[in-house]
Amino acid sequence: MELLTLVIILSLALGAGLLIQWLPQRHQPIPPYSQRAPFLGGGTPDTHAWNRYHIRYYPMTLLLIAFEMEMMFMYPWAVVFVEKGMMAVMEMGMFLAILSVGIVYAWREGVFRWQ
Repeated sequence: MELLTLVIILSLALGAGLLIQWLPQRHQPIPPYSQRAPFLGGGTPDTHAWNRYHIRYYPMTLLLIAFEMEMMFMYPWAVVFVEKGMMAVMEMGMFLAILSVGIVYAWREGVFRWQ
């Protein structure tokens, strides 16, 4: 009985959601493609979206992600450090060593020089 009640409620909710979504679309005319295009306020694009960014920004972005992952790991680590003690210090040391290899590589490749 409970399963049947659940199925009926889910069916009614799904039907009501589809009806609410379908009713407003029925009365509106479909706009032309120039209004539906998501680029330059309806104009046709001159170039592909990937052509807009220079390749030199990607290494800096990857480095930013590395630093963000470091911070995301260090905040919970500070809480666990009180409980785990030296084991947590060793884990953080390994993590920072791996991250520093990436930072040294980026430094050697010249990512930090802005041109």
